[in-house]
Amino acid sequence: MTGNTDKAILTCALTGVLTNPKQHPVPVTPAQMAAEARDAFNAGASIMHVHLRCQEEGHGHMPSWDPDVAEAVCDAIRAACPGVVINLTTGVVGKDISGPAACLRRVKPEVAACNAGSLNYLKIKDNGEWAWPPMVFDNPVAKIQQMLDVMRETDTHPEFECFDVGIVRSVGMYLKAGLFEGVPELNFVMGVASGMPCDADLLALLPRYAPPGAVWQSTLIGRAEIWPVHQRTAELGGMLRSGLEDTFYLPGGERASGNGALIEALAACARRAGRDIATPQETRRRLGLKPAAALS
Repeated sequence: MTGNTDKAILTCALTGVLTNPKQHPVPVTPAQMAAEARDAFNAGASIMHVHLRCQEEGHGHMPSWDPDVAEAVCDAIRAACPGVVINLTTGVVGKDISGPAACLRRVKPEVAACNAGSLNYLKIKDNGEWAWPPMVFDNPVAKIQQMLDVMRETDTHPEFECFDVGIVRSVGMYLKAGLFEGVPELNFVMGVASGMPCDADLLALLPRYAPPGAVWQSTLIGRAEIWPVHQRTAELGGMLRSGLEDTFYLPGGERASGNGALIEALAACARRAGRDIATPQETRRRLGLKPAAALS
């Protein structure tokens, strides 16, 4: 423990991108998302990271950029969790950002993820075969600028998702170049096979490469092995995130019953590090967001 006593901001990543709800119990419908969000909210999460799923029968494993779906899901979460902060996904492959832009304009979330650099998105099987065809998650500066321009229009705070050390360092350049204003918020994504490994020693180095005054969190993808790194995040003073997007497993290796159980385990990490849990109001102040009452 480092003695950091800043209150811990907890984020719940409610559902993933392509996980099949027929295979794993991830929420899809607005009612399911709201119920899972409420469990996480009651456990201490003040931010909900929201991915959107197709609502047609049999297509719940596919992402959606339908603004009507975005509105229904976010309205349901806000109704279930008074004062909660919505963090909307924006990640797309390719140049066309019209889908996430339309959802941002409809929902006007307080926060949205902004993928801060490109990554060769790879995974290899033990037999040497690719788990999926090698692909590039392309996020050149021009695309990042377009996304940030929409966020500025909707008064949305960007959370920069960083899959590698060079991407972490780039965020300071975006700030210096005037691409965004306000409190820099970085999300260190660890556990993607071709990105940063989920490693506590590496995690301890990353905050020094963030811009001055930044807040940061870790997104840790994996099974039970991620939990010691969550604990290290808590000790280093970072924001903490978990949820069914990132893992299905609790610290003891057992399957989580839902998002609420994962956030309870995350809150326990914070408390072991001597940190209380931030309320939604405290979270808004720390990130420079408007109070809930000021939102239209």
